[in-house]
Amino acid sequence: MHRLMVASAGFLAALAVPAFAADPAVDLPMTAPGFDWTGYYAGMQAGYGWGRSDISGTEGAPFSISPDIDGGFVGGHVAGLWQFDQAVLGAEADLNYSSIEGTTESGLGSTFGTDVKWFGSVNAKAGYAMDRLLVYGVGGIAFAGIETSQVAGPAFTTTRTNVGWTVGAGVDYALTDKFVVGAQYRYYDFGSEHYDTPEPFNERDQNVKLNTVGINLSYKF
Repeated sequence: MHRLMVASAGFLAALAVPAFAADPAVDLPMTAPGFDWTGYYAGMQAGYGWGRSDISGTEGAPFSISPDIDGGFVGGHVAGLWQFDQAVLGAEADLNYSSIEGTTESGLGSTFGTDVKWFGSVNAKAGYAMDRLLVYGVGGIAFAGIETSQVAGPAFTTTRTNVGWTVGAGVDYALTDKFVVGAQYRYYDFGSEHYDTPEPFNERDQNVKLNTVGINLSYKF
């Protein structure tokens, strides 16, 4: 009986060896790779802006006045990003149509106004990726078409292109492999620009500082 059991075990082992040798190794399930942020993007953004315009006279009787400004904006953007492990680096440019404006009245009864007609920026972008979530900072050169106006019986308006800087932060989330949604905060300082004015108004310098919050939708190519 003992010899029969040993012989049977040996026979089964002999059958099993070629069977295991012939059967290829079974692949274990792998975790799906994370979202790759490397690519080119284009999209739209919209939001709300608020800030202040500091206006000061540069000839004649000195004056200084600061209208508060606020309003909405909508625009488009393009970007290129490259991912290295969890670090993401790239560049982004945006341009916005704006209705950010405001007026205030001086003690002498003149109404001073500031209207940000459009604004945009060219930026460097750096962030930290957690699969489909990207937290980032952004900053660069900003520019805007800004109108100054005054009504004191007669009235005038004149527009200049201001150049300054911007910095901000945001978060993006990849809904799919192609569509990304996000939210962003930006601070803009458009610098001081000199405005020539017709008689009887005084020439002036104007410095506009702006905060914005917005949402964005991007398509990844």
